[in-house]
Amino acid sequence: MPAFAANAVIWGSSFIFIKIGVRELHPTWVAAGRIVIGALTLLALLLIAGQRLPGDRRLWGHMLLPGVVGVALPFTLFAYGEERVDSLVAGIWNATTALWVLPFAVLVYRTEKFTARSAGGLLIGFAGVLMVLGFWHDTGASSLAGQLMCGAAAACYGVSIPYLKRFVTGRDFGGVRPSGVSLAFAQTTVAALASVLAALLVSGMPPAVTALSWPVIGSVVALGVFGSGIAFALNMRVIAAAGASMAAFVTYLVPVVATLLGILVLGESLHWNQPVGALIVLLGVAVAQGALSRRRPAS
Repeated sequence: MPAFAANAVIWGSSFIFIKIGVRELHPTWVAAGRIVIGALTLLALLLIAGQRLPGDRRLWGHMLLPGVVGVALPFTLFAYGEERVDSLVAGIWNATTALWVLPFAVLVYRTEKFTARSAGGLLIGFAGVLMVLGFWHDTGASSLAGQLMCGAAAACYGVSIPYLKRFVTGRDFGGVRPSGVSLAFAQTTVAALASVLAALLVSGMPPAVTALSWPVIGSVVALGVFGSGIAFALNMRVIAAAGASMAAFVTYLVPVVATLLGILVLGESLHWNQPVGALIVLLGVAVAQGALSRRRPAS
């Protein structure tokens, strides 16, 4: 579907923008800046479409977890992580999102069923995680910390995506079923408040815009408009139409885009264990979701 493909490209390219952003900005302000711009972008989309702003208290209450755990926290963790690892490594770690979605969807939210196939897929996937980490040699404390931060960010998505499917998408609030853009606006607004507060507490006031280079400014704006604005609206549509696992399925393509851009744009190097581990992770995701066992109907 078009929304699925667009998200793969947008989120795959986000990692080089994060890498550029943290050159001059504290990680908390890279996250806060993109989220605030994303919320404003979604507000503009709502107004252009003539849609109502979300006003139901239950909806806003349900957006606390997706906003904080599904947006503010992972965006901050990825920014911190990319101070220590290459953007393509962060993109590869993003591929583990689907591995985190399944256990939370099955064990916590009860939105999907757990089978022997999905258990096998998880084991394969986490073997791939160990391969990406390069557990057999010393990668250095800084690199290891960065990779763990990126892995934790992916786990945050695993908590948030099935929560949205279980409690938010496809449901009526105050007698009205909110649109994908409306839901995304509520989620990013909560995230914006949380991330700005966290940034102020951790790093103080941000530098003046005039003190930043154009590449950094452009990167944060691109992250906000596309990665935290348009892509979030598209993601809500995917979750509502195809479910939490399909929304996480976009991670098949994100590491490919992130790796290509990291090498071509930033000149990053790729170690053999990283793409091999990523392929094992994606194989695990495919097994867990039954993608390899699906057969086309006879014609």
